[in-house]
Amino acid sequence: MPALTPDTIRTLTETLADLTDYLRENPDPAEALTLVEPLLDEYTGLPVQFADTLRALARAVQESPDAPRTAQGDLLITELRTAAWELADQHTLHYVLDDLRDLYGSSPTSEQGCCWCR
Repeated sequence: MPALTPDTIRTLTETLADLTDYLRENPDPAEALTLVEPLLDEYTGLPVQFADTLRALARAVQESPDAPRTAQGDLLITELRTAAWELADQHTLHYVLDDLRDLYGSSPTSEQGCCWCR
């Protein structure tokens, strides 16, 4: 795995910002759904990935021998884990894509199948 840096993460967030800007330009709904589909994938989409990231951060901080053992530190770790659970609950957003496709009469990514069936 290549080394992660703040710059590689910034590139990711810039790509998301570019997607948001593009979607604000009112693209064709079918194309917009296709672009957003990977972000809302039930297993690998942003809600699930970000929840896993927050849980991993909480674990890294908690298990660090240099981390101060205070009530405030414990509270912050608990808040990270709570946020992770709340984000993970958003994995159901992938169902919204199905409903939007039905509304617009388009099939999931044409012949390829939806992102969680590939």
